[in-house]
Amino acid sequence: MDTSAPDRALTARRPTRAPRGRRPLAILLFALSGCVATGANDAQEANEAEIVMRSLMAAWERGDEALLQELFWPQATYDDFPNQHTHEGIQEIVGYVNAMHAWADDVYMSVGAVYVTESGAVAEWVFSGVQNRPLGNQVTVATGREVVTNGVTIIQLEGGRIIRAADYADTAPMLLQLGGRIELPGGTVLELDEGR
Repeated sequence: MDTSAPDRALTARRPTRAPRGRRPLAILLFALSGCVATGANDAQEANEAEIVMRSLMAAWERGDEALLQELFWPQATYDDFPNQHTHEGIQEIVGYVNAMHAWADDVYMSVGAVYVTESGAVAEWVFSGVQNRPLGNQVTVATGREVVTNGVTIIQLEGGRIIRAADYADTAPMLLQLGGRIELPGGTVLELDEGR
């Protein structure tokens, strides 16, 4: 286990300036959405933050590597708190997203509320997918079962792109939906009632 991950999360490297060339995706999507600028810079930034968040969720759903590269700074970090791991740099972030598509088919990310903050946004989401291939070392067989779980993603923006993201979710219900059991101290066993 990498015990330095929380420290890296607090000291995420920041770009010194926006890269030249392509415009940040958030600005481009905002322009294409047909929204009329109101002159209120705060309102425009809030709209852009929500667009970036919803775009990130779409990239998760589709496993869209090109979109991920547009959304994130190359040196961004992504904290996977359920698994206690920090992914550093765009290639690790793409690998993090692709890992889900390696075991799940029919992936769907339903985004609920998006809350805009001073430095980014927070989204509530529900994930569903069908486990048709092994899920790492935990589930070595394909169960063909659909799993549904909910969580929260936080993004921190700089210059219209994500410099840091973090996922928070409880993965125990997902493992139970795949047929797993959780044995607690004292002999209590948690498992789903298959008759429901």
